[in-house]
Amino acid sequence: MRFAEAAARIDRASSFAELADGRALTEAYRIWVKLVHPDAVSATESATATKAFAKLSKLYAARGFASGDVADLSVTEKGLLKVPRSPADNDLMENEAGALKRLWDRGDPRFRPYAPRLRESYVHESADRKRRRVNVIEKLDGFLPLSQLRKPLDWRDAAWMWRRLLVGLGWAHRAGVVHGAVLEEHVLIHPAAHGLALVDWCYSGRKVTAIVRARRDAYPEEVLNLKTASPATDIYMATGLMVRLIGDGMPARLRRFADGCRYDAPLMRPQDAWRLLGELDELLGPRKFRPFTV
Repeated sequence: MRFAEAAARIDRASSFAELADGRALTEAYRIWVKLVHPDAVSATESATATKAFAKLSKLYAARGFASGDVADLSVTEKGLLKVPRSPADNDLMENEAGALKRLWDRGDPRFRPYAPRLRESYVHESADRKRRRVNVIEKLDGFLPLSQLRKPLDWRDAAWMWRRLLVGLGWAHRAGVVHGAVLEEHVLIHPAAHGLALVDWCYSGRKVTAIVRARRDAYPEEVLNLKTASPATDIYMATGLMVRLIGDGMPARLRRFADGCRYDAPLMRPQDAWRLLGELDELLGPRKFRPFTV
């Protein structure tokens, strides 16, 4: 791309995502900087370059960017754009696209709010011929990950999160989908509406091809040793997540319940998240809405 074309595209752009062209955002930024940096052009182009570079910097700073486990994320008009930083992770992006499509096509429509909708999935080839699987996913407004909550939580506040997490997992399992990485950063809640959604389905499937290495201690033995996952795996990880959120303030009856969901052998654990929800409700007793603020 020549300088004049690059400057014109930057001038027309309303977001940095329009300039990324399917590349990882940091990679795209480096390419655009080389094209329009004032030090890289002639004296006659200097004024245009200065203007283009200033706008490029502004768009990049306001890109609504986040860095996930394997992908860079940015907000676009179509939704949340996920671009893997390495083409070697294309298989994980394909996992996510396949899982979300299966949930939408085969899962009970009543429970669709428990996962974002896949808007689009395509392969992009960059100028250096690197091919990346790009997913565009529905943006969930008003949600935040459990990793951002201050711990420990009052167990009465965590109770509705636990219940909804089991609902979402039961829905996925009935559709034949295993999440595979039920971790703080992959579970979003809407505090005011008491909503919950499972995100980052990159690790889904019964054959494990990757884990979140920083969270290795949260995985059960069948994942680490046998590279397999099942609904019992999701139940193990979901329970561990709740134990970490509540901490030492968990009542003894809930602690015993949690222990029964985290046996080393998968077949000794509960296999049905919806049936487990019924057992949890018996322990919790009559429910009363508790406003939750962050």
